[in-house]
Amino acid sequence: MKRLHVHVGVENIEEATRFYSALFGAGPVKTKTDYAKWLLDDPHVNFAVSTRAGKKGVDHLGIQVDDTGELDELRGRLKAANLAVFDEGETTCCYAKSDKTWVQDPGGVAWETYRTMEDAEIFAEKSVSAESACCTPETKGTPNCCEPSEKTAGCCG
Repeated sequence: MKRLHVHVGVENIEEATRFYSALFGAGPVKTKTDYAKWLLDDPHVNFAVSTRAGKKGVDHLGIQVDDTGELDELRGRLKAANLAVFDEGETTCCYAKSDKTWVQDPGGVAWETYRTMEDAEIFAEKSVSAESACCTPETKGTPNCCEPSEKTAGCCG
């Protein structure tokens, strides 16, 4: 099963949590001092807000999958289309351990395709700059953010 992912940058996490809880008719499934996430069935979406996003408003979009086969299928489609992808691999970001691949649409919107393996107690395994919530194509190569691992070395140009 696939779930659309939307991450929105906000200034005030408490106000955003109150607003989106009212909008969705449900509270978040995960809250931190700088982050909240809803896993909704109607609409079927993983919606997150954080004060760590590089900009206010939509920070990035994504497709979250349940298993490795679905992730491999998505990665294969992107690569078969000769799109410039960044295979981040296994990483800790947004209080979760995930396996991710990033791509940008023609308008420059960052999209992640990923599978979450488990929750994490930290926001990111590496020092994340104030300009980005997670590793996105824009931050690839930024010091202390998104350095290729041994698995992804050489894939990113």
